[in-house]
This record gives sequence, C-alpha cells and structure tokens, in this order.
Amino acid sequence: MTIAPVFDNKGSLSHLVAIKQDISERRSLEERFLQAQKLEGIGRLAGGVAHDYNNILGVIVGYAEILKKRFDKGDPGRLIAEAIAAAANRGADLTRQLLAFARKEIVSPKVINVNLSIESIRTMLQRIIGENLSLAFLPQKNLWNVKIDPTQLDQILVNLATNARDAIKDVGRIEIRTSNVNIDESLTQGQPEFYPGEYVLISFADTGKGMDKETLEHIFEPFFTTKPKGQGTGLGLSTVYGIVKQNNGTVTVASKLNKGTEFRIYLPRFHGEVIAEEETTSEEDLMGDETILVVEDEEDLLDMARITLEDYGYKIIGATRPKDALLYCQTHEGEIHLLLTDVIMPTMNGKELSERIRLMRPGIKTLFMSGHTSDTLVPQGILDDSIELLLKPFTPRELAKRIRALLTA
Repeated sequence: MTIAPVFDNKGSLSHLVAIKQDISERRSLEERFLQAQKLEGIGRLAGGVAHDYNNILGVIVGYAEILKKRFDKGDPGRLIAEAIAAAANRGADLTRQLLAFARKEIVSPKVINVNLSIESIRTMLQRIIGENLSLAFLPQKNLWNVKIDPTQLDQILVNLATNARDAIKDVGRIEIRTSNVNIDESLTQGQPEFYPGEYVLISFADTGKGMDKETLEHIFEPFFTTKPKGQGTGLGLSTVYGIVKQNNGTVTVASKLNKGTEFRIYLPRFHGEVIAEEETTSEEDLMGDETILVVEDEEDLLDMARITLEDYGYKIIGATRPKDALLYCQTHEGEIHLLLTDVIMPTMNGKELSERIRLMRPGIKTLFMSGHTSDTLVPQGILDDSIELLLKPFTPRELAKRIRALLTA
C-alpha cells in the first residue's frame, strides 16, 4: 500500500490518497524464481563433484570386474571382488542421481509409449513398495508418444515409488494414471514453469502421510530429506526434478498432511512412432587383435583400459596427453583401427583430438568416454546418434562390447 498527500493551491494538505495493490502473484513468482536460481547453483556444484567421482568409480569398477575374472565362482576372492563391484555400482547410482539433478547426465532419448514403459516396470515397482501396498495403473488409451531416455523414466518411477512407500504406514494405495493434456496460454498465467503445448501427463498419487507447506518448498532440493538419519539420501525427488527439466517437462506436487500426495509429471508430446529395439549384440565373441589408441589423462583409468583390452587380445597404444597421441599417429608404422579417448582433457578436448587424428588417418573409428555432459560433444546432454559415447563408470565387458560392435560395423 502506498499513501500520498494531496495539497490544495494554498499548499495546505487537502487529503490523502491510498493505493492498494495485491502483489501476491508477484511475490509467488519471485519466490519461485529465487528457488530455481538456488537449485541451478547447487546443480552446477553437484555436476562438478559427480564428474570427479565418476573417474574414481571407473577405476574401482574396472579393476573389481577384472579381479572377478581371475577367480572361479564360489571362490572367496571372487566374492570379495563382487562385493567391491557392488559397492562401487551403488556409488555410481548416486552419481547418476547427482548428474540427473544437475541436468548434466548424458542421455540417449528414444521415442517411447509411456504406458508400455510403465507396464514393463510394474512388477519391479510392486517389489519395491512391498505386499502391504496396492499398486493401481490406470492408463489412457491412445496415449501420445514422448521422447525420453527409457532409463530416465524408470528412475522417475522408482524414486517416486520409494518415496511413496516410505510415506505410507502399514497399508495403503499407490495409483499411477496417464493421460493426454493440452496446456493453453490461459492455463500458464502465473505459472512460469508451464509452457503452452501438448503433453503426456503421468499422475503418481499415494495415500501416505502427506507434507506440510514448509516441506513442500524444499522437496526438490538435493540432500533434503524428512527421513531418519541413514534411511535416505535426499536425492530421489531432486533426481526426478532434474530429469523432467532436462526433457523440457514440468513437475508439480499437491499434498496435505494425512491426505496423501500427488506428483504430476508433464512430458512434451513427440510426433513420431516408436521404433522397435534391435537385438542386443552377442556377448560371446568379444575378442580382437586390432590396434587401439587410448587417450585418457587419468593414469589409473588409462592403465585399467589397457589391461582390459589387452585381456581381450587388442594391441594398445596409451597416451595421457593429446599431443602424445598425435605424435603416435604420425610415427606408428602400422594401422591404428580405433581411437578411444576421454572427452574432457586439460589441453585439448576429445572432439578436437579426434578431428585432427582423422586428418592423418581417415579410416580410424572413434569411441568417446565421458562421465558427464560437455557442450563440446553433447549439447544440452542429448546424445546424437552419430556420436559413439561410452559413459563412465563402465565395466570391462561393456567396453569390449562397444569396441567390438564399432570395429565390425
């Protein structure tokens, strides 16, 4: 409210004018904007931490898998190696959640039908929530298609199911609905997170304890949790938020104490048909005898890749610096069949290195490695079909499969 005095011709106070303005909507928009800025800042920090952590995990996962091959099944040494690999893979899952929140997770989107995807994971969701909770799936017929990495949709559903399970005491119900919705401009008034357009809506509702207004303001922040210490990482809903935003969607939540919670996820409609997945590459014949140039500035990762590929029969030339790799390409007398290179390196990125090597050796093939997105290679984190990229951390078998498939393509 503003109050202004009005004076007459003689300079005496005549009257006061009071103007009242409802600024509730403006305040709400300001709060949402500040919250979005805070989440963006935390996301940048999380992405940087996750990148370094992925390199460490890559070494642990790789050597654990190599150790497993050295022991027979049931051998105590193999059990120890399996335990190391399992712990490292749990760390990798946490890293993926951080990257998903930070919107730095590299994704490979595919055209999918959400109904079919939910149906395929329904048994696993029931296993997660337990027998005391009922799970109902109410799909809309003729649902539009969306374009999203299928593993990301699985992440969304698993995280929401886990949260719902923890919010329900004893018995309860979880209901998943899908529908086609059209958001027009009139529905976006005062809601900056919405853009007009056609969306596939996934509604995920539970009959749990619900949340108060203060909790709702923080639920998408990483590491925020209402669970007892040791029972939650606080990354589940922040992961959902990051994935939805990365795919140009919107997520809203409605909840009341003792009344349950409903998450509504809007994913943009994609005008295209679902493409059937090709059969997976056979894992039997992974051996080779070609020459591979491996460029990785982390020496531990370089050594792990060398041991892995030599075990599969390949001849390896290793380099920790791009300039050394260029020198090897100039001086090596035989053929170099494939370049395996990290994307982010101090003096030259992997894409530039690949382009310079192709000028010297036109027939060489390239497989990139990376633990997070780089605008140099993967703009906005969306992987182009023409780029061969292996995400860290990876297992020796995954590395061998990708290389064999690329060399025989």
